[in-house]
Amino acid sequence: MRVAESLVDLVGDTPLLRLARLFQGAPARVLGKLEFFNPASSVKDRTGLSMVMAAERSGKLKPGMTIVEPTQRQHGNCPGMESRRCVGTS
Repeated sequence: MRVAESLVDLVGDTPLLRLARLFQGAPARVLGKLEFFNPASSVKDRTGLSMVMAAERSGKLKPGMTIVEPTQRQHGNCPGMESRRCVGTS
């Protein structure tokens, strides 16, 4: 069993499930991507993590700064996973 050191380590590597019963007789193997296994239960985890990492690389986000996210929906949860300080507003 894989043990992660942080939530960031769990983003990506989303498991795939073969949908054999739903697509019996299909000419190709059909897979479902189980995004709800991501830390914030969404494909948007990658987007949020990518935004924070890009801001860090560019120098726009520096240690000690606070991210203020204007939503409590999925995009609002994702940047907070990567950061140490994130304030959500509704």
